[in-house]
Parts: sequence; C-alpha cells; structure tokens
Amino acid sequence: MHELILLRHAEAQPAPPGGEDEVRRLSGRGEQEARAAGEWLKKHGKRPDRVLCSPSERTCATANLALAEIERAPAMQTASEIYNATPGELLALLDQHGDVNTVMLVGHNPGIERLVALLVEGRSEDFRGMPPAGLAVLHLDGPLEPGNARLDAFWSP
Repeated sequence: MHELILLRHAEAQPAPPGGEDEVRRLSGRGEQEARAAGEWLKKHGKRPDRVLCSPSERTCATANLALAEIERAPAMQTASEIYNATPGELLALLDQHGDVNTVMLVGHNPGIERLVALLVEGRSEDFRGMPPAGLAVLHLDGPLEPGNARLDAFWSP
C-alpha cells in the first residue's frame, strides 16, 4: 500500500432515546457532505483500489454516497473491527490489505484522527481533529508503521 485515504463519516442524526448508536442515519447535511467528499476525491484523481468501512449505518451511507461520485469505484467491504477501533487495531486491519496500492478506510473518531496522528507524527495522542466527512490522504514512505506517512492532503466540508 502506497496511499491511504481516511474518511470520517459525515454528519449523523442523533440517536433516538434508547436507540443504538450503530443505526444512526446521516442528516440531510451529512448526505451533502458525503457527496462533496466524493466530488473532492474525483476532482483530485483519487480512486481507491479497496474500500473498508465500519458497518454502522452512517459510515456505510457516507462511503456509498462518496463512492457514487467516483468512476469505477470498487465495492465497499464492511469490517466490524473499525467500529470503536483504536489506532493499533486499525493498523492491524490495514496491514492485511497491503496487496493494493490505495486503500480507503471509512470510520469514526477518535480512531480516524488518532490514526492520522500515529502514522504522520508517530504518536496517536497528537491528534489534530477530524470533522464529519473530513478526508486525510496519506502517502506511505515505506511500511505501514507509526511516523512513516506523509499527509498529502486534508479536506473538510
């Protein structure tokens, strides 16, 4: 893997009283943010070879809306280990997908923002924040290890 695209889910509706977090849907604004993320990827020629997504409703909707903007986008693969994952757990998952050039991972904070910090800065506590539908494009300068990536682009709606 030479490039990693990290996408945080777009704005979601609050969970109903007693409702489960995993079934929260995107808000109308969130749907627009997800499409805009896909438009940004398309405009900048970013087309993942593989897409890994948390199985929550809001992440799957974000991924599907963003991918709809990209020509010949790959099918999304859900990975339950992304939900509530630590940066180390996300690294372990990504390590299994080194056979492709560009991987896009669609997930949640704080895992996504801490993974960016870990890969770029070498320390996950140095996270900078990742707004809803925020995108970070990382170039890997070698193996998938802490401090071994360069932040090539950051976008947020």
